[in-house]
Amino acid sequence: MRAAASIAVRTPIINLCRDMALSYVDYAIIIAFFVITTSIGLFASRRAGKSFAEYFLAGGQMSWWMLGISMVATTFAADTPNLVTGIVRRDGVSGNWVWWAFLLTGLLTVFVYARLWKRSGVSTDLEFYELRYSGKTAGFLRGFRAIYLGVIFNCLVMANVILAGIKLGGVLVGATPIQVVLITGIVTVVYTLLGGLRGVILTDCFQFVVAMFGAIAAAYVVCNLPEVGGFSNLLQHEEVRSKTALLPDFSDMDALIPLIIIPLAVQWWSGWYPGSEPGGGGYVAQRMLGARSEKDATLATLLFQGAHYALRPWPWIIVALASIVVFPTLESIQVAFPDIDPQIVQDDLAYPAMLTFLPSGLLGIVIASLIAAFMSTLSTHLNWGASYIAHDFYRRFVNLDATEQRLVATGRWATVGLMIVAGAVALTLESAMESFGIILQVGAGTGLIYILRWFWWRINAFTEITGMAVSLAIAMFFKFGYSHTGLPELNSWQQLLTGVVITTTSWMLVTFLSPPTDRETLKRFVLKIRPGGVGWKSIREELAESGTPVETGDSITAGLKAMMASTFLVYSALFSTGYLLYQSWVCLAISLSVCVVSAIALWKTWPSLNIGGPANASDQS
Repeated sequence: MRAAASIAVRTPIINLCRDMALSYVDYAIIIAFFVITTSIGLFASRRAGKSFAEYFLAGGQMSWWMLGISMVATTFAADTPNLVTGIVRRDGVSGNWVWWAFLLTGLLTVFVYARLWKRSGVSTDLEFYELRYSGKTAGFLRGFRAIYLGVIFNCLVMANVILAGIKLGGVLVGATPIQVVLITGIVTVVYTLLGGLRGVILTDCFQFVVAMFGAIAAAYVVCNLPEVGGFSNLLQHEEVRSKTALLPDFSDMDALIPLIIIPLAVQWWSGWYPGSEPGGGGYVAQRMLGARSEKDATLATLLFQGAHYALRPWPWIIVALASIVVFPTLESIQVAFPDIDPQIVQDDLAYPAMLTFLPSGLLGIVIASLIAAFMSTLSTHLNWGASYIAHDFYRRFVNLDATEQRLVATGRWATVGLMIVAGAVALTLESAMESFGIILQVGAGTGLIYILRWFWWRINAFTEITGMAVSLAIAMFFKFGYSHTGLPELNSWQQLLTGVVITTTSWMLVTFLSPPTDRETLKRFVLKIRPGGVGWKSIREELAESGTPVETGDSITAGLKAMMASTFLVYSALFSTGYLLYQSWVCLAISLSVCVVSAIALWKTWPSLNIGGPANASDQS
């Protein structure tokens, strides 16, 4: 009865949704966006095809601010506003801690791993395996991960992004899923093929500006809809008040455990998620390897983390809260958009539904901003995945004598293939949260491996193979087999914790039972990377006894201090923005005070990090 009444009251709004159509101005803005994006790809193509390093690493000469913005643009995916909207509608603003907790992972990369990655001199993060491990198992791990991450995992992530594009296209322009996949896919593939990573980074910088403006403008407009009545009225709405808290109710353990305790105590270090890999990796590592110095790699990842968590979320959160007023139920969304497949009408569809109220001109800008978010993410994942296929599979196992031009050509063919596979997978998904949960579960228990492998000599290739295999098996069991066992039902955090315990126990046992990495390989690794900590003490002693000078490793203590100071800095900035919007002045004063103290602590810690400006030997290569 309540749902029916809500729909009846909103009949004028529903009719407005049905009558919404793009004007010539909107189409002109969207076309101009496509033209500018493709032109940037053409501009970058003059240098892209010269070599593998130029095509996939932009020659290793990119500045920190461009790399940082590029990483932010990549994670500013079309599916992210949908994901955040679904979380807020279901669990409130505090539900976002399920991904806010990954800040700890990101800042660990900034202050501990960014310099190590740049120092390694590898062309992809998978090449690291044969730098760190030895024997055929290292080669197998590199080749398998090239397909496992570059194709399977990568296509799942891209499919999630494409699913968001399908929902946006269906709601905003009435496009079919096939039309969305074909049109946006072709344009994205074209400029990615032309410009390589340099083209991706340049277009990312342009697309980020468009995407941020569109998100802020959309939040402003929907707050001033007649039914919402401004931000102050929105916050006083009966259904919204219970959703605005930045922290869950600490007396409600059913909310506290999955939203705060598990993400902050377990998930950030134990899990694996693209863009938030413990110890760095994936496209984040690709950006760091493309930096012109260790300092640029560090500053780029710091800019990324600050903007990703403190700058971007609030426009999406505001739209999500407003959607609770305008579309309180899934039935109200379905009635407003009867042509949308009922299978994909989930809470995450509320974000594009709210955008249908934007006026002509602004609607075109916002659609262009969402296309920008969509394309920046896809282009990065296409280029990154293709680098794995070309360098870590084709060159390593198929054609050892491949020329630079052959590698670039292979990467371009791989780009096309990845887009086709991802588009096909997208047509089988229903919600952003669905694949987010799958990815979290698949990576559960492997994160600590990627942290320790830099600082403990005993981690070996068998460790990683075990962690990857066990976590995948557990994820598939929970997805397809657990419901048939008759055992008590487990919620998502219980499944995640189970996966972490079993996977971590398994790879720890295998680490001590399997043969260690060859000592000569470990010595070369220490000499090249200069890792700090006691985990390499025995290797350093052997090198010293042989008369080989060993440079002092980076201070892990200083890195961890900077990490903690930055954690408080970013979280307090995130909270300050929220309390300013909520007009909660006491809380705002407290959060701003924490922000200032944290900034001072980071400033004082920075010199002890010894982050130099000039490029080192590996940077010059």
